[in-house]
Order: sequence, then structure tokens, then C-alpha cells
Amino acid sequence: MSAQRVTTIPVRSAAGRYRVVFDRGGIERLGRHLRTVLPSERVVVVSDATVAALHATPALAALQRARLRPELIVTPAGEPAKTLESARRLYEQLADLRVDRSTGVIALGGGVVGDLAGFVAATYLRGLPLIHVPTTTLAQADAAIGGKTAVDLPAGKNLVGAFHAPRLVLADTDTLATLPERHLRAGLAEVAKVAFTIEPALLRGLEGRFDLERALVAAARAKARIVSADEKERGRRMVLNYGHTVGHALEALGGYKRWLHGEAVAHGIQAAARIATLTGVGSEAWEARQWALLEMLGLGGEFPRVSIAKLLTYMSLDKKARAGVPVFVLTARVGVVRVRRSLSVDTVTRALASLGAQP
Repeated sequence: MSAQRVTTIPVRSAAGRYRVVFDRGGIERLGRHLRTVLPSERVVVVSDATVAALHATPALAALQRARLRPELIVTPAGEPAKTLESARRLYEQLADLRVDRSTGVIALGGGVVGDLAGFVAATYLRGLPLIHVPTTTLAQADAAIGGKTAVDLPAGKNLVGAFHAPRLVLADTDTLATLPERHLRAGLAEVAKVAFTIEPALLRGLEGRFDLERALVAAARAKARIVSADEKERGRRMVLNYGHTVGHALEALGGYKRWLHGEAVAHGIQAAARIATLTGVGSEAWEARQWALLEMLGLGGEFPRVSIAKLLTYMSLDKKARAGVPVFVLTARVGVVRVRRSLSVDTVTRALASLGAQP
């Protein structure tokens, strides 16, 4: 990583402005950061079992040093825990703690913790102050920014959710040293997504002298710009769904256990690049360039040999689908994006079959 220590990125939301702060070692200063954005001394830290074992102790100590009064709630780890049942248990724990509307909720962890704790903060007492402390590449570059919160259903990913902007996002890049290599790589799919859709400088940087922290900051800065202009995904923010139509379907097909989110998105990018080539939106050269970068990031490999029919079923249930027709984000080249809302089943089937998926 680079020697860069603190970077602050402003984000606009309907609830007002908030900051994304990249601060190496920032968990040690968590209380100091929070004092400026919280209305109460009471805070509830929500983390999963894996992250809590690594980072809860220094986080709680930092909050106590700032004279805040923290409580810790630990949830099971992994995407299968991102359910309405997990949300219900969190509601009951918050009720037992007798939190009020000024009590802050701190989501300490990756994208799953951020989505689950964020959804609970958005809906309990009709809204609690939320702070994200993302500890994964995926969450620092993407998931913690923009106010999306959700839980999964067996029918599909993120089908129950709400927009709820945080008061602060504090990304301590030192936490990434504790990530398993597979999780570290998987999160880079969201960085690649930004590079392929809106950030040519980031794409050149990833293809050249790769620096993880600079890449995460660049991706976060680009996402902050997009969500500030389109918080509720009514237009421009749709570009950030690149690779997610097929990616989310793969996750659901695998029971949220077979692929990590970033791995599924990487395969979704492969599919979107092939569809763009087949429809004339993109080109074989642009598709090859995307595949080459995914390979360099450790996210290449063959497309899964899954059932096309089952993938199409899950895609029809995607929250972005209209009348059962999935929406695809395609790129002609970096910075030139097309949203296709009426691709034929035949076109999608041909693309998936050409990648090795099965009938």
C-alpha cells in the first residue's frame, strides 16, 4: 500500500452531506471521528463473528476513549446470514438494549454486515443514525457508499431493502491485512467495474503499476460522484450495476454459498462483455481487455457451467427487472455505457452458451 494516510471524499444525499474517510489505522481514532456526527453518546456496534474477533476490541476501546457508551452485537458471518430472520433478531436485541432514535448504529465489517446493519438502522424506530466502518475491499470501494441497505430472500439477492444514508463512512485500510486472499481479490471486482464503466484513469492504473489503496480511493471517489448525482438509482447510478444482473443470479443459484459477491460479479462482467460483443455494443477487443484485467486481478477463469434456464429465472426476479425482463448494463468502451431493458432471451442464451453455461 502507499504511504497515503487520510483522504476525505464528500457525498451528497437527500439527508444531507456525509464523508467517506480513508484513514489508515482509523479504527484507533473511531471515537474522535464519530463525535462530530452523532447526536448521542450511546452507540451499538454490529459486527459478524469473524470481524468482531479481529477488530471489535480496538473499536470499542476507541469509542470509550471518546467517552461514548458502546454495546456490541455479533451476528453470524457470511451472505447466508443476510436474511429477514437475522434482521428480526437484531431488532429484538436493539429493543432489549432500549435504544432510542438518537442511538448510533455502527456497521463494522464487510458488505454483508453493512447491508444487514444498515437495513436494521433504516427501519428500526423508522431510522437510526448509521456509521459504516468497512473492513473489506468490496465494502471500502463500493458497498458502504451510497446508502443502499438490504437483505436477501431465497428468490433473489437484496430484494428487501431501503435507502438510508450513513452519517460517516470510515475506511481503515489497515484492516485489509486481516482479509483472506480470496476475499481481498473478490472485492476488486467492484473496482474493476468502476474502471470499465466510468474511470479510464483507474483502468490504466489497474493495468499498470497496481496500488491497492489508491485503487480503492479512486473507486470510492467515482462512486461518490455518481451516487451524489443519482442517489435513488433513477438514471446514472444504473452504470454501477455492471456485471450484477448475471452476478446476482449466480449468487442466488449458488444459495449464497458457492461464490462470493465479487466472484459472481466478475463472472457477470464476463457475461455482459460477451453480450455487448454479440449485440454490437462492444467489440471483441474490448471484451478481451476486460477479461485480461479480471485474470490479472485473480478473478478470471472459466464461466461456471450452470443451467442457463435457472439463471434466466433468477434474472427475471432481479429487483431491476421490469415485467420479468432483466436489465443489462453494457459498455462500448470505458465511459460509454448502454442500459438495455429489452434484450431477447435468445440473445442472452446465446451469450451464456458461448461462455460454457449449460441449457
